[in-house]
Amino acid sequence: MPWNNQGGGGPWGGGGTGGGGGGGPRGPWGQGPQGGGGGGGGNQPPDLEELIRRSQERLKNVLPGGGGNIGAKGIALIAVLGLIIYGLTGFYTVSQNEVGVNTVFGRHIGNAAPGLNWNPPAPFGTVYKVPVTDVRRTEIGYRSGGGPRGANREVPEESLMLTGDENIVDIDLEVQWDVNAAQVANFVFQLQNPEGTVKAVAESALRESIGRRNIQNILTVDQAAIASEIRQIMQRIMDDYQSGVNIRVVQLLSALPPTQVRNAFLDVNAAQQDQTRVQNEARTYANQVVPEARGRASQILQEAEAYRDRVVAEASGQASRFTQVFEQYRQAPDVTRERMFLETMERILGGTDKVIIDQAGGNAVQPFLPLDQIMRRPGQQPPAGGPAAGAPRTQR
Repeated sequence: MPWNNQGGGGPWGGGGTGGGGGGGPRGPWGQGPQGGGGGGGGNQPPDLEELIRRSQERLKNVLPGGGGNIGAKGIALIAVLGLIIYGLTGFYTVSQNEVGVNTVFGRHIGNAAPGLNWNPPAPFGTVYKVPVTDVRRTEIGYRSGGGPRGANREVPEESLMLTGDENIVDIDLEVQWDVNAAQVANFVFQLQNPEGTVKAVAESALRESIGRRNIQNILTVDQAAIASEIRQIMQRIMDDYQSGVNIRVVQLLSALPPTQVRNAFLDVNAAQQDQTRVQNEARTYANQVVPEARGRASQILQEAEAYRDRVVAEASGQASRFTQVFEQYRQAPDVTRERMFLETMERILGGTDKVIIDQAGGNAVQPFLPLDQIMRRPGQQPPAGGPAAGAPRTQR
């Protein structure tokens, strides 16, 4: 019911014939306006009823029907206009690199594609816009640009960790990750602090991987394997969390001994490299010498086997010949004995110089023509132990 400033002077009454305080307006608790002193002067607070009356008059001028009461049509029109304005506030736009997550009363009702979309406005609905193509970086063991002159600032409480052989290594790690567009709702509702969660998981996976290896392998040959293993561990953990996080790249930026002992580690590393070089040279020399020695040994064995086979074959032949000669001797001893004598003399005298003596001529030495020396080719040496060409041959 509208308020009309007629007669009674407002909602709390206050007619001109009230007692005890004169004819002024009264407040809600029956007292009149408080003034300074006993008269009507002084500083008085603004008249609340007058302000309400003026507001009512302005509202009447705006609404249809002019003066009097606000009709049902006016109330309905106000309500419709309010609903239209309220509904228009639910329109929003999603960028090309974003996915919108729509909620009503905190419940996920769907995702919004890039472009113009609508969702019930607050306080009933909420829209979360998540960039899904942006690659985010998480740094472990250092902070980019945090040092003097823009250099990286080391964070020892993150970078120093224990290895499998109880040494300490200083490692800087970078993780690049983004949001899986198919799991944006999980990213919004499952993670309260995505950056902190990724950082904690990365540090845990790094310490797990480093704790399985010796420091020498960490500093030299296992860095690529460590980065790959960390990525697999992180992705498995984030999938178990249903976080909607996709681990793209894990880079092991540096793996060094602690600063306090770094020089000593470098000296040890140099000595180990020298040791490896000397061992490689020794292996090269051994690979060159051992085959040659084995070849010579094989040659000697083959020559010995060939000599053995030849001697055995000759002995077997001689034994067979002796057996055959013995059989012939048993059948004809005289003939065989004469034959053996002639063969023996042939074998003995065949390669020696001979002197012919005519026994019938009184043992006189007879000269003979040395056909063997005449037939010898020029430049050919005489037989060893024999006389020179043209030397006299005598027998006393």
